[in-house]
Amino acid sequence: MPQVPQTFDALAVRAWCGLALDALGRAREEIDAINVYPVADGDTGTNLYLTMESAATAVEAVFAGHEAGGGGDPGPTLADAVRAMAHGALIGARGNSGTILAQLLRGMAQVLAGADAPAYADGTGLGLALRHAADSARQAVAHPVGGTVLTVASAAADAAGDAGGDCGAVARAAYEGARTALAETPDRLDVLRQAGVVDAGGRGLVTVLAALVETLTGETPRGTAARGPGLHARGGAHTVAAPCADDDAVAGPGGPAFEVIYLLEAEDAAVARLRERLDALGDSLVVVGGDGLWNVHVHVDDAGAAVEAGVEAGRPYRIRITHFGDGDAHAAGAERAPVERVQRAVVAVVPGEGLAGLYTEAGATAVLARPGEPPASGEFVQAVRRAHAREVVLLPNDAELRHTAAAAAEQVRAEGVRVALIPTRSAVQGIAALAVHEPERRFDEDVVAMTSAAGATRYAEVTVAERQSWTMAGICQAGDVLGLVDGDVAVIGQDLTETALAVLDRMLAAGGELVTLVVGDGAPESVAERLEARVREGYLAVDTVVYHGGRQGSVLLIGVE
Repeated sequence: MPQVPQTFDALAVRAWCGLALDALGRAREEIDAINVYPVADGDTGTNLYLTMESAATAVEAVFAGHEAGGGGDPGPTLADAVRAMAHGALIGARGNSGTILAQLLRGMAQVLAGADAPAYADGTGLGLALRHAADSARQAVAHPVGGTVLTVASAAADAAGDAGGDCGAVARAAYEGARTALAETPDRLDVLRQAGVVDAGGRGLVTVLAALVETLTGETPRGTAARGPGLHARGGAHTVAAPCADDDAVAGPGGPAFEVIYLLEAEDAAVARLRERLDALGDSLVVVGGDGLWNVHVHVDDAGAAVEAGVEAGRPYRIRITHFGDGDAHAAGAERAPVERVQRAVVAVVPGEGLAGLYTEAGATAVLARPGEPPASGEFVQAVRRAHAREVVLLPNDAELRHTAAAAAEQVRAEGVRVALIPTRSAVQGIAALAVHEPERRFDEDVVAMTSAAGATRYAEVTVAERQSWTMAGICQAGDVLGLVDGDVAVIGQDLTETALAVLDRMLAAGGELVTLVVGDGAPESVAERLEARVREGYLAVDTVVYHGGRQGSVLLIGVE
């Protein structure tokens, strides 16, 4: 019987994301250690891993949604899977390397999820997808440089286009082409040759392509070396290059001091103007995305100006600003001074920008979770590292994030950090825990007090139903207002304020001393005043505090201590 040609379908996308994530996890520290271009931050491997983790999580969510539909659901299509992969990578992209990986995956999705998208792609279709991925990634970089991940991606696409055959053969050719180009990167970029290493971003891409080969053939291709043939590590044969960060734009001694990254909702014309303005402000500019959503990455001296440019273009959010250090710390190969650790820190997930500010003012390191975009374990790990503490208290503030936070806790414990996870299920429980936090206490005593305060806080939320569904309170229709108490639907109503009042009465029926209200952007202006008035008039000796949560998943959060 002749061998059935390998094809690339939705299940293959799912498998590829999982295998690539595992492979990047194993190679992360090695990739971090060899990166010498253009800045000294040592996080290219980590950035690639976090980007791939976000892509894999998005694909799993698509499969979970179809599996929930029952046995009659045929499952996601190839187009569904690659769109999810690309979107997940876009919203989770970290650093220069991760942003370029996101554009590579988006480029593939544009071919594989087009208007006439097939149920699966054959070898020709996969080759075309890899070609478009490489071309679109190069176009996303303001000033492409040879000897970087862009060179490796182009070589992979060239080899795939010449291969012919089924998807397995195309994937093998792409991998071998990328591997050969990676070994040659030191010949094309002096800083790599001087350090005795290959390009870190290219090394990560070769790892991702090796996972593609394994997905389509069941075979693990031969490994890749971090150093090129005949090259030595900087400082002697037994040392590795000093840790540095991303990989794809021009930078040199005395370069910009800040890395600025944000997601941006904007039209194409506004983004074109934004590129010009950011290009004049700094370097390492990469803007990827489309269809109204973009991921912007740039290195600048004036971080505020970079953010302001985003505000003029549209609506920036998930803004991350990283300081590279003083003087020439931005230069390739520069060392960063170690940051002194504090004794204890709190890391918390928050559902909106308003609460992020509140938590930060209270001394916590905030991990922002936007609606439909839960943070991955890698974001917890990065936040713990940013806190630079010997002891850390984790507040997931969402029951569904408990396992994600637990996985992150295990990882940072292996790095020598003492971690306690308090299973908070709502941001209002996190507020209660943070209110009694005292860093001067013994760690165990502090954790017990915070856990007790969170556990003594009942929580509720008011939201709007997106679809018809069965609930503990009966059947709800799309557009109904839902009042959830301790995670279960308790009230179904038509008016948001009236539903919120009913929820508040249910919660205070069992007593309470303090009501916490977190009001989202979608709430009526008068809802907080109405709820405060109800407390004053009907519940003596109960205090109320109001916070503005901004753009959060629920219209209103309520806590009762």
